[in-house]
Amino acid sequence: MRKIVVDMQNFLFADSVATAFRNSDYEIDVVRTESPTDTVKMCKIYKPFALIMEVTSSTPWKFYERMKIRDEVKMACPECKIAFIVDSNTEKQAAKDIRDAKKNGLIDQFFYESMTAEYLMDQIYAM
Repeated sequence: MRKIVVDMQNFLFADSVATAFRNSDYEIDVVRTESPTDTVKMCKIYKPFALIMEVTSSTPWKFYERMKIRDEVKMACPECKIAFIVDSNTEKQAAKDIRDAKKNGLIDQFFYESMTAEYLMDQIYAM
């Protein structure tokens, strides 16, 4: 069974993602972090195939803070795929930074929060 670690400020969205995976045919176990300070530790413990992190304009979810976590996770779990998720309607600069990070090969994927949980699941599973 594949594992993903989810680190999101928006707990409702994180819960809907976790619930969608539990109710799907995908063999994916979702591990939610309580706070960004736990993310690296959780990745070291669970060795996920993917880490999904929300980016916002609030600390500790800002883009540059997420990139620091990304670096630490990649050192501990080099095979872990990194994906960022952002609300492109309210976080325009963060969305641009994320697109650039993907373009430059710093992250594996990015998603907009406006998509459905089912589409997100399909994209994560395909990474």
